[in-house]
This record gives sequence, structure tokens and C-alpha cells, in this order.
Amino acid sequence: MLCLSYRFILWGLLILLTGCATIPEKPLYVYSSKQRHYIYELKHWAFEGRLAVSGPKDSWSANVSWNHSPLMESMKLTGPLGQGAIVIQLKGEEVLIDRGKGDVFTSNEPEKFISQELGAFVPLKSLRYWAVGVPEQDKDFYEIGEGFSQDGWLVEYKQMQSIDGGGLMPQKILVTNGQVKLKLYVDDWKQIDVKPK
Repeated sequence: MLCLSYRFILWGLLILLTGCATIPEKPLYVYSSKQRHYIYELKHWAFEGRLAVSGPKDSWSANVSWNHSPLMESMKLTGPLGQGAIVIQLKGEEVLIDRGKGDVFTSNEPEKFISQELGAFVPLKSLRYWAVGVPEQDKDFYEIGEGFSQDGWLVEYKQMQSIDGGGLMPQKILVTNGQVKLKLYVDDWKQIDVKPK
């Protein structure tokens, strides 16, 4: 009788272990390009996160605070413990980089200038669209499973997150072009002014 009880316990444990092993772990939210056209109507958005860039000659990582408005992009990059803050502002075709203590530079060639400053090419104009989960407008793109390809860059949304008020926004983004790799992790979307339709 006691032997029979042990058999039932062993069978029960075996069934439980087998059941646990066969349930695949999937992310709660995945990227879908459908029903994201409302994103182009966003006037203001902001997020806090982390950015890592690696290129042929250099690699670096920073905390990032990005604020978008119709007239300006403003990014603040800070190193560990708030050290080495850099503010990048993009207004139309002019970029301003402020390293603090009066160390300010401007240029009318934003992406070339930023590439020289950061040590790797960062497609800032396109990235302002890619960060919110859509291709840059008026440019060809090709959809893939987790994102799209545009201008020689592969943009993949590895994880999406639900935001207050409804809708999904990117959380983990990987942008690559064979030479440069950008990883953006959004900790918190601060301001979204248009709701999904």
C-alpha cells in the first residue's frame, strides 16, 4: 500500500515537471506594424532609457533622456552616476551639442557632425521615427518579422510595452547596418499625446 502511494506521488511529480517543460515562454507584447499609423500624428513624446552604440572603432553606452516636439529633438546622454552629460539638440537642419561649462558646438550637417562627436554613425533623423516604432516617412522600407529594413539599416523591436492610456510602444530596439549596432532600451515613456485609434 505504501509502495503504491509513492508511485502515485512520483507519477504526479513527473506530470508536473513535464507540463512545466512544455510551456514556452513568450513575451507579453510583440511588434506589429499594423495599426501604428497613429504614431505619425504624435506631436510630443519623451522617454527615459539606455543607449549602447558599437562601431568599427569605438563603443559606448549612456543613459538617455529624449524629448520630441514638432520644432526640436533634445537628447541628454549621461554616463554612469550622471557623469559626462552631453545635450544634443536638433532643430531642422542644425544640430547643437552642449558638453557643459560653455563647451557648445553647432553644425548644419547634423548626422556627419554627430558621427564625428560620438565616434560612430548614428542616423538621428531616422532614429526619431524608429524610436517610436515606425519607419521614417516618405522613404522606402521593407517589413520583416519584428520590424523593418530602411536605408540599409535593420530595425528590430525585440520587446514592446503597454503604456498608460492604451497602445504599445517600443521597449527594446536593435538597429544594425553591418558596421554599427545601436541598442535602445526604454525604461519609461513619459509623454504620449495621441491615443491609438
